[in-house]
Amino acid sequence: MRRLRQLAERTPAGRERYVDLLRAVAICMVVAGHWGVTVVGRDAAGRPTGHSALGDLPWAYPLTWVGQVLPVFFLVGGFANAASLTAKRARGGDATGWLLARSARLVPPTTVLLLVLAAGAGGSYLWGAGEARIRTVVWFATIPLWFLVPYLAAVALTPPMHALHRRFGLAVPVALVGVVALGDVGRLVGPAPLAYGSYLAGWLAVHQAGFAWYDAHAAAGGPRGGGAAGDTRHPLPTSRPAAVALLAGGLGALLLLTVVGPYPVAMLHVPGERLDNASPPSLALLALATAQLGLILLLRGPAERWLRRPGPWQAVIAVNSVVLTVFLWHLTAALLLVGALDALGLLPTPAAGTAAWLAWRVPWLLLLAVVLAGLVAVFGPVEARAGRRRRAGEGARRRPARAGLVVAGYAAVIAGLLVNTVAPKAAPEPLGLPAPALVAYLAGAGLLRGLRSGWGSRG
Repeated sequence: MRRLRQLAERTPAGRERYVDLLRAVAICMVVAGHWGVTVVGRDAAGRPTGHSALGDLPWAYPLTWVGQVLPVFFLVGGFANAASLTAKRARGGDATGWLLARSARLVPPTTVLLLVLAAGAGGSYLWGAGEARIRTVVWFATIPLWFLVPYLAAVALTPPMHALHRRFGLAVPVALVGVVALGDVGRLVGPAPLAYGSYLAGWLAVHQAGFAWYDAHAAAGGPRGGGAAGDTRHPLPTSRPAAVALLAGGLGALLLLTVVGPYPVAMLHVPGERLDNASPPSLALLALATAQLGLILLLRGPAERWLRRPGPWQAVIAVNSVVLTVFLWHLTAALLLVGALDALGLLPTPAAGTAAWLAWRVPWLLLLAVVLAGLVAVFGPVEARAGRRRRAGEGARRRPARAGLVVAGYAAVIAGLLVNTVAPKAAPEPLGLPAPALVAYLAGAGLLRGLRSGWGSRG
């Protein structure tokens, strides 16, 4: 508590605290959403299995308009990345040093998760567990990693995309929305490969909107980090009329696309639907993101006033210090709880949507929160220490590492996570993870760690 008070007291006056709140709320909503829709059953052999309840609950599809908050994370990611990159350059740093600093916060907690899962899977294999079963369990635990693939790509692309933003402003996300529209055409009428570009373009469009929001913040008197005036020449309109227009326009477009048009109402994956609005992002998801942006801007004033109080701000700081750990481990917590309850003979398996299933939601969520709190207590310090090292080193003048090696490190990390994401969930894997995925990821993570340590710098 003392450290939280110290951090709260040292918060710069111009910091956009609202961004930190949105990040914490978005991740907590993702966690609660995943837990809340989980259905635990049993396979033919009597072993526990799990799946999403959404396919059994059509009435809940509109609720996903509230529960799908990943666009919020990309929006605040764009804001934070623009702010930190601008500040880094104002202190004389470069994009290479900035990318290394960002990797210090994102990569180590992910590495710990993968190493622990691989070690647990290897031990289970030696104990006699089937390779396909091991892969299924690890696949479920690593579902959160699919999100890191586009986010790490957005981070790696921030320097060139921010340069495009400074030159062309909101024309950049508009062009990216065009790529998404083309991808949707490919998914609806063909050819399907047209949709491949949407996997990155959709999230980058939201990320670019975060750049424009940062410009508006800086233009209104927030800290510019000493950047050039051109850094803030494309601000997002943030007045109340503009926010209302974004909210109304986004909701109107969403209703037209889903109720009248061909897009599913659900903004999360539902087996059997013609399209998945989230993977890759569709025009319907981007309409939802637009509405969310309008609502965020409308709520900013009251939220900022609330965050000036010590208690709420300290809570936001506490969550953000371990927010990635919470996200990475929340499905592992579900696996551990299911395993423990099954071993004790206390695992309920009510059908989705029944009164028993709904009643089980409350103790289920509470027990999961307890298990996750234990995991965060063990693994959270990795993220917290990484964050402190990043902040401590950002202001120091360092010899730049070779940009090519940094890009190679990010590429290997992203490739490893991508291979794991697309690998079949029941493929026989004694370590639970495809060997090429694990090797590529660890090579990239090791390269970035070495570069941060200095052995990639020039004399």
